[in-house]
Amino acid sequence: MKNEKTITPGRDAAEGELLDIFENKTPIKTLLYLFKGNYGKLMWSTLLFFIKHSPYLAIPVVTANIINIVTTPVAYKLEDIGMNLLVIGVLLLGNIPFHYLHVKMYSKAIRRVEANIRNSLIRKLQQLSITYHKQMQSGRLQSKIIRDVEAVEQLSGQLFIGLLGIAANISVALAVMLSKSILVFSFFLLAVPVAVITIAAFGRKIKTVNKQFRREMEETSAKVMEMVELIPVTRAHGLEQQEIKKMKMQVVRVADRGYRLDLVQSLFGSVSWTSFQVFQMICLAFTGYLAFIGKISVGEVVLYQTYYVAVVNQVANLVNFVPVMAKGLESVSSIGEVLLSTDLEHNSGKYILKDIRGEILFKNVSFTYNDRGAEQRVLSDFNLCVKAGETVALVGESGAGKTTLLNLVIGFLKPESGYISIDGKKLEDIDLKSLRKHLAVVPQNTILFSGTIRDNITYGMMDVSESKLQNIIKAANLEDMIQSLPDGLETVIGEHGDNLSGGQRQRISIARALIRNPQIILLDEATSALDSVSEKKIQSALLNLTANRTTLIVAHRFSTIRDADKIALVGDGRCSEFGTYDELMAKKGAFYALKRLQM
Repeated sequence: MKNEKTITPGRDAAEGELLDIFENKTPIKTLLYLFKGNYGKLMWSTLLFFIKHSPYLAIPVVTANIINIVTTPVAYKLEDIGMNLLVIGVLLLGNIPFHYLHVKMYSKAIRRVEANIRNSLIRKLQQLSITYHKQMQSGRLQSKIIRDVEAVEQLSGQLFIGLLGIAANISVALAVMLSKSILVFSFFLLAVPVAVITIAAFGRKIKTVNKQFRREMEETSAKVMEMVELIPVTRAHGLEQQEIKKMKMQVVRVADRGYRLDLVQSLFGSVSWTSFQVFQMICLAFTGYLAFIGKISVGEVVLYQTYYVAVVNQVANLVNFVPVMAKGLESVSSIGEVLLSTDLEHNSGKYILKDIRGEILFKNVSFTYNDRGAEQRVLSDFNLCVKAGETVALVGESGAGKTTLLNLVIGFLKPESGYISIDGKKLEDIDLKSLRKHLAVVPQNTILFSGTIRDNITYGMMDVSESKLQNIIKAANLEDMIQSLPDGLETVIGEHGDNLSGGQRQRISIARALIRNPQIILLDEATSALDSVSEKKIQSALLNLTANRTTLIVAHRFSTIRDADKIALVGDGRCSEFGTYDELMAKKGAFYALKRLQM
């Protein structure tokens, strides 16, 4: 065995930078920092936007010019109309290529950021502890990866399209007004305080209601996934109506939150729209009066009114942008909840195991589950030594801690006191990723994914020879099953392998474990779903494949454990009895009594 102390590579530069962006920053600063490295594209996109947007800004001027020409023909030539139309025509035709280039630039930046966030979320989920995943409903995580990232993408799109348009229209309108008339320009500025007051009055309320709605949506996503998983159980026990009633209550809660959000946003939009329309009518009356007394021309009335409408509409759009921003920034915070979680498995700087013999030592190990504040002590000063190459069966009543012991060896759980060592090296000092390369696990609940049988067996193995694969298939007693399928190994199995029997799924799971050629094998009720004939064939195969490999077997069937080198009886948090099958039977203690119960 070789133990080499090396530094395990930590997070990559891109991931580290993204986490730094989310840490200790407000959501709006985080959103802006997300585009770091894409500012060049956004600057070009902004320039292209103003060029492509120029027709919208020039049309009021051209309209006013033509009105002035036709109302005062003595001061102009007919060619002036043609010149104005030529200018606006060129600008309109230029909109097509410049709009395309604008979208190309900003879309590339936004989509890249979107992909980076999702990749970082996926990477972080792979790094977070198993305890974190057990406590966090998968539906909530799915909502963060899909819905929240989509909300951030929509907000980003609005920022680089909507806000640019707002800024362009308002700035040009105000600039024209300032050049034409200080008096009219001052009147235009009256719309600004109206917008500020409206935003201040509604902004905090919209943010609060958005957060409540987002959390209710996450809860719904989690419950929907749970409902789908439970459909076979629900149908088998005739509980459809109860499940429908439960989900109906959740859906109603979401609708209620959405209804409150709609009302707040509706009132917000209505108040702002009405306020601005009132100012628009006042502007029309004001500029009409100026034209009536001869201070401005008829064309300028149209010009001022058009630009004032543009300003009012853009300020209204700015006000209406607040709910979109509130939703997007809330999603930024939601994504940060995952990316900034510290419940990680830290392997950096720990020993990397190149080769192992497989000796496992439990020394005074204690462990307590804490489920929502309720503590349940499972192990208390547990001691056990499993020699390299030895097969040890863990037996005991349900809840005694047998599966917990396997999870402690894998590193999914950490002892609250005592320690576990592999070949004399404490687990807390080992890079667990390097350890798991020498482990094979067959869990109690078979986990398969949508794909071919070949893919499920060779999961994570890049180069597996056909001869090795066939040997594993034969050892796992899968030959007859695969030969009976029309596409053999290339047969696609459904989600969770639901189109296979329990025994078939478990044999595929066993084959997946064995193909890794592990030095330590952990079997958690690995033959529980097999019929007696298949179980005997699997046991015979396991005896050959576990030779010279350390094996821990959790089983309730005594037929499964009889051939184990040693048997450890787990009870009251300790290893109460340990020895060969014959030794424990001869002792006539707790193991003997447990065996008698199954006879």
